[in-house]
Amino acid sequence: AVHIDYNCVPSVVYTHPEVGWVGKTEEDLKKEGIDYKIGKFPFMANSRAKTNLDTDGFCKVLACSSTDKILGVHMIGPNAGELINEAVLAMEYGASAEDVARVCHAHPTCSEALREAHLAAYFGKPINF
Repeated sequence: AVHIDYNCVPSVVYTHPEVGWVGKTEEDLKKEGIDYKIGKFPFMANSRAKTNLDTDGFCKVLACSSTDKILGVHMIGPNAGELINEAVLAMEYGASAEDVARVCHAHPTCSEALREAHLAAYFGKPINF
């Protein structure tokens, strides 16, 4: 039998811009009394999004304040339906915001926005904004 962690099942709305999310929301974490930190990065600061003239939206990461474990990822913007899969993989394997922040991402790509949001969650600020 296959184990499914329903907290790691992504959701996507195929609008323009696309919306993608996985895991807990800020509302969930507040209700559960979990201390968390937020990392956010806007697509208007992402080189690929600027090149494609598609800069609406952002990536947001929610991580546990004490363990840095990724608890939720939410994004609205170009290719969110594709980008959310990296967050799903990270959460499925119990990654921390630091784990994703330290992974080299190709440049210029929209996935760099997700890395920058993890950098913001872990270090308190992204590199390129």
